[in-house]
Amino acid sequence: MPVNWRMARRGRARHQWRMSIRLLDPARDAGLLPDLAAIMVEAVAGGASIGFMAGFDQAQSLAWWQARAEAAARGDVAILVATDAAGVTGTVSLVPATMPNQLHRADIAKMMVATRAQRQGVGAALLSAVEALALKQGRTTLVLDTISGSAAARLYERCGWTRVGEIPAYALMPDGAMAPTTCYCKLLA
Repeated sequence: MPVNWRMARRGRARHQWRMSIRLLDPARDAGLLPDLAAIMVEAVAGGASIGFMAGFDQAQSLAWWQARAEAAARGDVAILVATDAAGVTGTVSLVPATMPNQLHRADIAKMMVATRAQRQGVGAALLSAVEALALKQGRTTLVLDTISGSAAARLYERCGWTRVGEIPAYALMPDGAMAPTTCYCKLLA
C-alpha cells in the first residue's frame, strides 16, 4: 500500500517525498529487522514505555524482532513497516484475538516512528494502514493502550480513537518510574 506524502521542513517550501507502508514478509524481509531493532532501541532510550527498560540494546531488540517475525510467519501477528528512501521510518502491529467469541477484535501494538521521521504524518499513516488491514481481516473492534498524556495519546485522539479509561500505575517507564496508561478503542465500519 504505497503512499505519496507531503511534508514541510522547518520553514522550507513543501516538497513531495515518497513513503511506503507494507506488510512485513518474514521470508523476504529479514534485512529490515536490524532497522526495526534500531528504532525500538531509539524509542526506549527516548523514554517510550513499550515494554522494555533502560539499557535495552540492539542485540536484545534484534532477538525480540526475530521472534516477532517468527510469530508473523505463523500468522499470530501482522507487522506493517513504513519506509522511505533512507530506510525504515516506523512500524505498527495488528494482533488478532483468537478466542471464538473475539474473532471481530484485534489489538494494535508496538507502534513506533523513528525520531528522524516524527511529526511528518508517519504515525497517522501507520494507524490508517493498520485500520485498513484490520477491516480486510474482518476485525472491526480495535483496542490499544499508551502512556496517559503522551504524544501517542494525542495522536490516537486526533485520529478518532475513543478514550475508554485510565489505569493508574499500569506500566514502568524505561527509567523505572511508574506511569498511568490510557486505553483506547476504535469501532470500524
